[in-house]
Amino acid sequence: MRRIGVTLALSVGVLAMIAAIAAAGVEEVVVLDECDPATFDAALGPGTCMNVAGTAKVDLFVFRAALPTGHEDWLFYPTEISIKKGDILIATNQGGEVHTFTEVKEFGNGFVPPLNNPTGSTAAVPECAGGFSIPAVASTRVIQGSSLQVTGLEKGTHRFECCIHPWMRTVVTVKQGED
Repeated sequence: MRRIGVTLALSVGVLAMIAAIAAAGVEEVVVLDECDPATFDAALGPGTCMNVAGTAKVDLFVFRAALPTGHEDWLFYPTEISIKKGDILIATNQGGEVHTFTEVKEFGNGFVPPLNNPTGSTAAVPECAGGFSIPAVASTRVIQGSSLQVTGLEKGTHRFECCIHPWMRTVVTVKQGED
């Protein structure tokens, strides 16, 4: 009898979880870049760029990455999105490089100093400091062709950036229910 009760309780719990996921909306942020596999892999090592048809050569990328706006072909799309509390946010990497989708208090520098915008500081924002050696940063990594789910966002404004390419940013506004 006890085994039946435990099985029934687990079954009801699983059904409740499935119903909650079905009730939640799903919104997507696409993570994009246009790295050229030949030049990126030659400069940074095999497998750096897994893009099929990227057009940005590594030398031009480095030049544009130093601009205040970063390289225009490395971005999160959309750059602003509104979701309801309880919705699932999915960041999908459709680019050729590894990125992070890291929530930060304020936008700022990442953990790769040469790719930081010319802000006068080389220090990474606290949420990016330490790079992939920090589990909190490593857990936000989105490798080529994969997705990362973000759940449990509270009502308000949330900022996400790539800790490698810090100009890649999006602002997520979470509204309460039918707001």
